[in-house]
Amino acid sequence: MDKYIIEFNEEEPKYIQIVRHIKKLIKAKELKNGEKLPSIRELSKLLKVNSVTIVNAYKKLETEGQAIQKMGSGTYVKVKEENRNFLKEYSKIYKKISGGYYKDFIDFTGETTCSDFFPVDTFKRALNEVLDRDGADAFSNEDALGFLGLRDNINKYFWKGKLNNENIIIVSGAQQGIDIAAKAIINIDDNIIVEKPTYSGALNVFRSRRAKVFEVEINKDGIDINSLRSIVKKHKIKCFYLMSYFQNPTGSSYSLNKKKEILNLAEEYDFYIIEDDYLSELIYDANIKYESFKSLDRNDRVVYIRSFSKIFLPGIRMGYLITPDEFNDAIQNSKINTDRTTSSLMQRTLDLYMNSGYWKAHIKKLNASYKSRYIFMEKCIKEILGKKVEYNSPGGGLSFYLKISDNIDVNCIELFNSCLKHKVVFTPGVLFYKDNNEGYKYFKLSFSQTNNNQIREGINIINSILK
Repeated sequence: MDKYIIEFNEEEPKYIQIVRHIKKLIKAKELKNGEKLPSIRELSKLLKVNSVTIVNAYKKLETEGQAIQKMGSGTYVKVKEENRNFLKEYSKIYKKISGGYYKDFIDFTGETTCSDFFPVDTFKRALNEVLDRDGADAFSNEDALGFLGLRDNINKYFWKGKLNNENIIIVSGAQQGIDIAAKAIINIDDNIIVEKPTYSGALNVFRSRRAKVFEVEINKDGIDINSLRSIVKKHKIKCFYLMSYFQNPTGSSYSLNKKKEILNLAEEYDFYIIEDDYLSELIYDANIKYESFKSLDRNDRVVYIRSFSKIFLPGIRMGYLITPDEFNDAIQNSKINTDRTTSSLMQRTLDLYMNSGYWKAHIKKLNASYKSRYIFMEKCIKEILGKKVEYNSPGGGLSFYLKISDNIDVNCIELFNSCLKHKVVFTPGVLFYKDNNEGYKYFKLSFSQTNNNQIREGINIINSILK
């Protein structure tokens, strides 16, 4: 309590001096985000002022975004200005990295497979064959659902023909799939659930819908079921957004038991699941078996989204969405209102590419190449960073999610800024939480855009900063 003691001056109101002092403690990191401030009675007694002075001070802190009051519990520190400024700066840097401006940087931010692996020759053959076969029709507007040949192929290749083609919609990447599903399903003040942490692009979509977002902690085998059950019992939930394999950012994959439990809860408490099937093609651990929520869905509770952009066509946004019957019309209308159709030529080319057997060969090649990088990066993390970080081995995907040891007085923003000076960039953990501050000690390293030499050099630089 001694840190709260102030020597008051006579020139300005005492509550203003208290506010300034508490803000100084926050800036000096003597008060951490979420830390409970003394009760009104405690602080008024310590500072020998009346309780109204403390009430006014806490109200001002709350107005300025430096505190939050929880009914029946007290007032808590809220740190966000530093994060807001950092997130703006990070966004600018990420756009430049993605745009190819910083080619001499070691890029651990990658979300898609490296263009070096793109099968230019085979794709060119497929593209030319489509143009020879279809002529000008290849450029025509398709059905709003997408090219029927591709939808039929998706049904046969991924779902063994068990789906109705009318429930398959071709979309311009997974991000658009999340957006149009949210517009069709979620209304203002609807309650939704997300994993904690989760993909920032999805969080932004749900915020734009002005939904009330509940977070559930994710473990190595999926979210905490007891926490989920507690939320759905107390609140009317509209939907639950999740990533079934190699979750972004944690790399977690759901166990079969948890999938079944979540599907049962969805039916019992009448909510829908938006399944973002993220990078499930890249499984390196033989113990991980592929079985999506959608494949287990017996009650038509799952909106399924899958991207081709992440692993095949990074520069050409394409994916597909499977709708439950109840939302079929609403999601189709949402797609039409967003854009009339996804590139007809690219849809036809991908259809032929899959029909010709190229897709299967490409995924096999990607798995072999990225499994090698995955093993190498994990080896570097263990040998170079050692006990400075904690992590779970994801067994697939394109990244590792690391927690900085509590013994090291460095957060991910400080680490990022220091690495930037050495031309190394990664994804800071603050991006993945509703309350950014909860990600202070986390960061994500992707190996999608880096070779082994760059992986080792970049991790050595990180190691030199984590002291």
